[in-house]
Amino acid sequence: MRIGILTGGGDVPGLNPCIKGVVYRAVDHNVEVIGIRRGWAGLLEYDISKDDNSECLVNLDKRNTRTIDRTGGTFLHTSRTNPAKVKVSMIPDFLKTSEHAKMDTDEKVDFTPYVLKVIERLKLDALISIGGDDTQSYAVRLHKEGFPMISIPKTMDNDVFGTDYCIGFSTAVTRSVDFITSLRTVAGSHERIAVVELFGRNSGETSLISSYLSGVDRAIISEVPFDPDKLADLLAHDKSANPSNYAIMTISEGAQMKGGRVIETGPEDAFGHRKLGGIGVLTEEHIKRRVNVDTVYQQVAYLMRSGEPDALDRMVAFSYANIATDLILKKQFGRMVALQDGKYTTVPIETITQGVKRVDVDVLYDVEQYRPKVAHLLGKPMFLY
Repeated sequence: MRIGILTGGGDVPGLNPCIKGVVYRAVDHNVEVIGIRRGWAGLLEYDISKDDNSECLVNLDKRNTRTIDRTGGTFLHTSRTNPAKVKVSMIPDFLKTSEHAKMDTDEKVDFTPYVLKVIERLKLDALISIGGDDTQSYAVRLHKEGFPMISIPKTMDNDVFGTDYCIGFSTAVTRSVDFITSLRTVAGSHERIAVVELFGRNSGETSLISSYLSGVDRAIISEVPFDPDKLADLLAHDKSANPSNYAIMTISEGAQMKGGRVIETGPEDAFGHRKLGGIGVLTEEHIKRRVNVDTVYQQVAYLMRSGEPDALDRMVAFSYANIATDLILKKQFGRMVALQDGKYTTVPIETITQGVKRVDVDVLYDVEQYRPKVAHLLGKPMFLY
């Protein structure tokens, strides 16, 4: 048997352990593993007319994956390429035709038929895709085309529908808590209100859990539009009630003020998303004007997904890898590995596209006080879902 493996979307700690876990288990069962570089781009940019496509592929074995679990990121590299929606301006030169030349540069072309030809050329029997909902949406497309797919969920936002946990989330929370705790020395020394902006497009889980664990004064999440005047007044009260005369809050990058909008910049990527970020700055400026205090703004951003994975992300990555490889060996395709209610399981791969994972606001968030609301813990899984 010959299988492919790729990582797509944003990098997170835990991808390399997952790749290694698949390779080690597969090799022990005489399965050949081909690493596809740069996510779906590796298949789109593979030139069938060339003999050498080493920039798109790498043969994986125990020797060249032996130490990769010790580092973060993905040694296969990644991209946000969507072969079903390739802008004319981004079509590889060898795939461009005279018809493409007549099209607007922003028009999109579906190259799935070509990707399937590449897969056939590579003689792949199955493919494991490690990624978030965008990456997995194309895995679903290939599954519907009849190609054997297995999906492994990863995203530091923890927002893939159908699973309680995605690779990368624990490390992102750990990094956030560490930085928030460190920032207290600055906020306290200068007696300021600190605003910490965290990643989180549709789901405010990183802000919610990080604020819960680090004990910040207020937390704004993507799911609940907030009143900036009310928030500023609450923080001013928190500051005055603190013997060290400072306050600190977190805010998801996908959050929005009441009557406002999500702050997006730059062009859309292949999956229709523009870059988020900046709501923290607007919030900081409003607080400063409203209550006339000095402030600190810190965008943690990519530091949340940097460095090696923590112990939990290593554990889940290796476990997901073993389950995915088992599915391959049993030829049980069209599945996504998952954690539900604290237990490992699998779900149909189409589950990914059937909803959007959000914070359970009624159970876990106080919409009036802008704080986590965690009570009645008996029977809840470790991450409170």
